[in-house]
Amino acid sequence: MTAYIIRRVIAAIMLLLVVSAVTFAIFFLVPRIGGQTVDQLAVQYVGKDANPESVAAVKKNLGLDQPLLVQYYDFVKAIVMGANYQFGPDPVECSRPCFGYSFKTHVEVWPEIAQRIPVTLSLAIGAAVLWLVSGVTIGVISALKRGSIVDRLSMTVALLGVSLPIFFTGLLGLALFTSQWPIWETIEFVPFSESPGEWAWNLLLPWASLAFLYSALYARLTRAGMLETMSEDYIRTARAKGLRESKVVTRHGLRAALTPIVTIFGMDFGLMLGGAVLTESVFSFQGMGAYAVQAVRESDLPIVMGVTLTAAFFIVFCNLIVDLVYAAIDPRVRYS
Repeated sequence: MTAYIIRRVIAAIMLLLVVSAVTFAIFFLVPRIGGQTVDQLAVQYVGKDANPESVAAVKKNLGLDQPLLVQYYDFVKAIVMGANYQFGPDPVECSRPCFGYSFKTHVEVWPEIAQRIPVTLSLAIGAAVLWLVSGVTIGVISALKRGSIVDRLSMTVALLGVSLPIFFTGLLGLALFTSQWPIWETIEFVPFSESPGEWAWNLLLPWASLAFLYSALYARLTRAGMLETMSEDYIRTARAKGLRESKVVTRHGLRAALTPIVTIFGMDFGLMLGGAVLTESVFSFQGMGAYAVQAVRESDLPIVMGVTLTAAFFIVFCNLIVDLVYAAIDPRVRYS
């Protein structure tokens, strides 16, 4: 097991290096291939109304006039060790991890992202618990009661949940529960450290709106996996040994059906941590997704690049956790 974990951690680190190289290429190499000059690339970091002095400062700070390999080395070095930028007589320090520096707002990108991570993290964790528990439970019940009214009704609701986008269900929830039936007067993010009760209460509707979409998908996947698993020979053998039906379902049927669920959950949760753009926009939460949208509108490339790297880290980290959970669910993975 230890060797398996070490292999997966090394693979995750290598994947992060590949992601950093791809991100660097998208923002620094691809524009040059498209015909942009160094000056045109520098203008994108300071705005269209940039003066020659600011363009020259960005070129020097980012090393745009250096070979690409040197630029990539400085790019990775800044993430690990930080970087210093020179604007006039006073140097500006970007402490590690330096995920970029906005030359438009003159702020470090990472502290701004770190302020917004708790918002996105709170939204993602709560919604993930709801959609995983409800989706798997409904899928198991539907599979065990195949063809019944419960099965048909739950799959109809699941189909409805998969079909409706989050901006529709979120806005519908706001219209119903803040205007028609004012259960919430306003919905705003309250930090967990200030008031755990208000934190959960204000996130309940966003959690439910987001979980409705994902739990529907998980219910359908769990049902399909359970129907396939419960017809296997080892399930009949377990029943022939006299095991209780609950143990047959949970220890033998559900455990085998969870493998694809864990894979998709790792990807979905990682993407959610990367920034629930639509959900944060609907409920006016200032998380990573809203921060990225604002940066795209203002063409603030260092912020876009910093959010991209942060989102990639979350996705790689979640996939690493999925690999470790695989080993716990299916011991054969450890020896593969």
